[in-house]
Amino acid sequence: VQLQASGGGLVQAGASLRLSCAASGRTFSSRGMGWFRQAPGKVREFVAAISWSGGSTMYADSVKGRFMISSDNAKNTVFLQMNSLKPEDTAIYYCAQGDSTSDSRYEYDYWGQGTQVTVSS
Repeated sequence: VQLQASGGGLVQAGASLRLSCAASGRTFSSRGMGWFRQAPGKVREFVAAISWSGGSTMYADSVKGRFMISSDNAKNTVFLQMNSLKPEDTAIYYCAQGDSTSDSRYEYDYWGQGTQVTVSS
């Protein structure tokens, strides 16, 4: 499985960005997709996850109400719509695929290369 994340950039606080993660190779309908982020000097943390069916989603408390994860199964792509961005959202964002929809990075075995999101105040 190969995962390609894109859509990051430099924006001002309050702006929006949409990240995409295109999956290729073996993509199983029963698997889960997640977004994680890592800021300099910090541990990689969970952001959001979705089942490939799209029927199950979960979010970190810090992004609830601002971020939305969705999927386009026909294109094997997962999206992360990020609204009302804050400087503390600045990080490298990674997409990942795992056996289930989980907030634990240890449950994911395939990772994309990451895309940088920088939010200025």
